[in-house]
Amino acid sequence: MNRTTHPILSMVLSRLGLGLLSLVIVSLVIFSAVSFLPGSYAAAILGQNATPEAVAAMERQLGLDQPWALRYASWLATAATGDLGMSFSGRPVVDVIGPRLANTLTLAAITAAIAVPLAIGLGIACARWRGRLIDRVLSTTTLASISVPEFFVAYVVMMIFAVKLQLLPSMAGIRNGMDFGEQLIRMILPILTLLLVILAHMLRNTRAAILSVMASPYVEMARLKGEPEARVVMRQALPNAIGPIASVVAINLAYLISGVVVIEVVFVYPGVGQAMIDAVRNRDVPVIQACALIFAAAYIGFNLLADILSIVSNPRLLHPR
Repeated sequence: MNRTTHPILSMVLSRLGLGLLSLVIVSLVIFSAVSFLPGSYAAAILGQNATPEAVAAMERQLGLDQPWALRYASWLATAATGDLGMSFSGRPVVDVIGPRLANTLTLAAITAAIAVPLAIGLGIACARWRGRLIDRVLSTTTLASISVPEFFVAYVVMMIFAVKLQLLPSMAGIRNGMDFGEQLIRMILPILTLLLVILAHMLRNTRAAILSVMASPYVEMARLKGEPEARVVMRQALPNAIGPIASVVAINLAYLISGVVVIEVVFVYPGVGQAMIDAVRNRDVPVIQACALIFAAAYIGFNLLADILSIVSNPRLLHPR
């Protein structure tokens, strides 16, 4: 037991260490990129007629006159404790993006709850009836969906359901105090767009993973023993394809959190992506950094989870040749 547990535990700890190192490196890139954004928040707030002395005084007040390395070290130390600092608007960054993060997580959770089982089920169906009508239709549809940019999908969905059919509101402007049913109605179009985007990736990868496993000798042996094809797929192929499927699911879940900026902007959905766009427009550096760090942490975290699940589901990966 210990011989099996120890290498897996060591692998998990090493992956966690690499994940934290990656997050630190990404935080450095984020801080550097934001620091080199053109323009000055102080100058933008004070207006074009502001004197250099007034701009310099406001920059001192905001701490923007300190050396770059000192500002990065201070920001990283406070962020590590969960304190994301103060927005240039005078509010804590947590208060600015907290409600927005809750909205993004709600949108992602509802989409994932629909997309993951649907994609796995359809992927299994495509692999089970490879080359038949259902496989050809879904393969063609998903290929077309992957080939189209997500903002185009969003506008097409909006045009059909909001403009032509007038069944749903085109804007997803939910707010506090709104009934959950009304919020859900306003979220249908963003959810549908995200479904069309990530469902294609997960379905195609699930199909490919199962078909790859079904070419294995032990699957052929199960067929020679006379087991029904459905049982071969569910009991032989699917358990051994969990690793690749988990990887693609985790990557798409990361996209749901870190890649929804375009969708939120198109539908004016009050999520973290929209908050980041507003912060860039207002040059609110602490909010920009916090949003980017949240996106990076989500992406690294889900990819780390996919890596761990892949190795745990296939212990042979612990000893690569």
